[in-house]
Amino acid sequence: MKEMNKTKAIIQQKAKAIKLLVLDVDGVLTDRKIYLADSGHEYKAFNSLDGFGIKMLLKTGVQVAIITTRNSPVVQRRMHELGVKHVYQGQEDKNLALQDLVSALNLTLDQVAYVGDDLPDLPLMRKVGIGIAVADAASYVLQHADWVTRAKGGKGAVREVCELIMEAQQTLARICEQYL
Repeated sequence: MKEMNKTKAIIQQKAKAIKLLVLDVDGVLTDRKIYLADSGHEYKAFNSLDGFGIKMLLKTGVQVAIITTRNSPVVQRRMHELGVKHVYQGQEDKNLALQDLVSALNLTLDQVAYVGDDLPDLPLMRKVGIGIAVADAASYVLQHADWVTRAKGGKGAVREVCELIMEAQQTLARICEQYL
């Protein structure tokens, strides 16, 4: 228990510096299921808790970005609805997208948190200030994460990460008070 509290304290300290949260999509913002219709349409289910967490985090000045290997109009639409301006789809090499994003925003990698669930996410998770895995990530990814959410991908894990960052930066209470 003492080790867990120490780890949480370290993560909260690192979270104070976060200016950009980067998310994978399938398995992080969704439960990994991809529904394909005969018409060619693609369907994904997004969790509204995650979406509202992203909106709250954006209000604090922390930016949010998506880096995913797939291309999906559904993802573009959902990110537009949430106000996420940095959407990198079709990224076979996620490292290039991350480098471009960090450079464009004039940030350091220590100012970035990345949330992933599978092996293609691991190189980015290991480069940034906080590498986060969702609770149901691949076992190898879980082993190498700085922090693991309690919630599964597509089931509120992103909300948990947003609240972690806001709590560390002491902005969560201010955001919540708006609803009293």
